[in-house]
Amino acid sequence: MPKFAANLTMLFTEAPFLERFALARRAGFSYVEYLLPYAFEIGALKEQLERHQLKQILFNLPCGEWAAGERGIASHPDRIGEFQSGVAQAIDYARALGVSRLNCLAGKRVAPFSDEGHWNTLIRNVQFAARALEENGMTLMVEAINHFDLPTFFLNRTEQVIKLIDEAAMSNVFVQYDVYHAQREEGEIVATLRKIAARIGHIQIADNPARHQPGTGEINYGFVLKEIDAMGYEGFVGLEYIPDPKSESSFGWIKEFGYEL
Repeated sequence: MPKFAANLTMLFTEAPFLERFALARRAGFSYVEYLLPYAFEIGALKEQLERHQLKQILFNLPCGEWAAGERGIASHPDRIGEFQSGVAQAIDYARALGVSRLNCLAGKRVAPFSDEGHWNTLIRNVQFAARALEENGMTLMVEAINHFDLPTFFLNRTEQVIKLIDEAAMSNVFVQYDVYHAQREEGEIVATLRKIAARIGHIQIADNPARHQPGTGEINYGFVLKEIDAMGYEGFVGLEYIPDPKSESSFGWIKEFGYEL
């Protein structure tokens, strides 16, 4: 049975961020995730989790200037020091909030650096982050982002993430498999899940097109979710979708596909 986590960056956006924890609990969720915690005091986040009896299961390492369009800096050769400082900040948050999974976004290609320069930097930074997380009993995720949504993002395909993990050679690095991004970029969802099952540390879902809830697009989520069960996946499934029309009315697919929160 999948353990569904509400993504508070994408869901309940009609409310200010700190009020979304209560809305997630009211909707029946026990687990939450979101993109970035760093704009909020650790104490404020912890208080919301404890008050509403929620477990936070994931967030991203610092990603640069998100509001300016940056989507990670792990592959940027000129920002290694900033990346490493961000790892320390993320661990402080994760330890306080009881989070054991952190996701690393590679970021967009930046001039004048070559693909080789980006790749070598990314390997080095993933190894650095993995060592720091391992010392704290945590695991590192790495995610591919489709090139239609982010044309210059450095990692687009699952096979690239697997190659990265193999070359980094750290035992606590896994794939964050986002079904929406994978569908847009490469398809072959179930075949890929079967192939890399042992390498997956976290799964996120949304339908395509438009990135709305399962059941609104072309992905056969009844089949995909059954496959996730069949492969023995014991992690979490993050609901990282844009609800249509609203969050509260977007959860019907859970019961429709035979699951519960």
